[in-house]
Amino acid sequence: MPKMKAAVFVEPGRIVLDEKPVPDIGPLDALVRITTTTICGTDIHILKGEYPVARGLTIGHEPVGIIEKLGSAVQGYREGQRVIAGAITPSGHSAACLCGCHSQDGAGTKHGWKPMGGWRFGNTIDGCQAEYVRVPDAMANLAPVPEGLTDEQVLMCPDILSTGFSGAESGHIRIGDTVAVFAQGPIGLCATAGARLMGAARIIAVESVPSRMEMARRMGADHVVDFTKGDPAEEIRNLTDGRGVDVSIEALGRQETFEAALRVLRPGGTLSSLGVYSGDLKIPLDSFLAGLGDHTIRTTLCPGGKERMRRLLAIVASGRVDTRPLVTHRFKLDQIEEAYDLFGHQRDGVLKVAITP
Repeated sequence: MPKMKAAVFVEPGRIVLDEKPVPDIGPLDALVRITTTTICGTDIHILKGEYPVARGLTIGHEPVGIIEKLGSAVQGYREGQRVIAGAITPSGHSAACLCGCHSQDGAGTKHGWKPMGGWRFGNTIDGCQAEYVRVPDAMANLAPVPEGLTDEQVLMCPDILSTGFSGAESGHIRIGDTVAVFAQGPIGLCATAGARLMGAARIIAVESVPSRMEMARRMGADHVVDFTKGDPAEEIRNLTDGRGVDVSIEALGRQETFEAALRVLRPGGTLSSLGVYSGDLKIPLDSFLAGLGDHTIRTTLCPGGKERMRRLLAIVASGRVDTRPLVTHRFKLDQIEEAYDLFGHQRDGVLKVAITP
């Protein structure tokens, strides 16, 4: 049986490069040869044991590659075609999918819903930090890469760009809104870019790392608040003359940022939460206005599926967003453990890494 290299979860604290069989595919699947992938913050949660996955699972959910083999029932694609697939790979036919909730795909359940069921790569099936990956339900998930676009131009589409934009979309940003984005890591930066694309008149980013503060401005922030120099909620209230923001986006996953994102909302505002939380959240009574402030709190898991990917690829191809500057480091697959060490410890100004064969 042919073998391939893959980054495998061994136990909390250990993801190692190992050898595994090249995946078999079924009639509706595709085998994709990975040309570029990356490491996500969620992979670090897995590494730390904060999100449980099976031992021996191949990690990763952000593939750019070339179709190596198609299942017998797959139509509309060809072997040798450059494609991406989203981090979320819905079946396309469950009740959740037919309601537009692809991330909560419950294919195979009696009722058609499953929390986070659309997230399969590196969660419930082998993922993309490998030489090959099996893409399930290929016709629902493979999106051809437009001619002229490089791997690094489209690398953020499967997850980071999709997730960040969804923070702006879930906040229902309207033309002329004031928006605060808490944390300017890769997802927060894409949320900032998404807020600009949706017509926000004023975007306030919250960050303390100088390189990320500069990148926030590059992605569309009008003001950048350094939370190490004072209470960011107070500064944002001052910037808005006490009114507060229409939409706040929480992109870190911590109690303090969630609280601050709630505190800066105007009455009737929306908190769009993108963070992956590792513990219980508490809602402060005063900022919640005792439940009488007409606030909306909306959580979002990365949207997926081929139509979502097509739209993101179109935005990239149009030049309206450029995420190439987010790739700060590059590694070969053989160096994946070194890449995890750098990314997990956030050294050397890392934002995102590109992993190639």
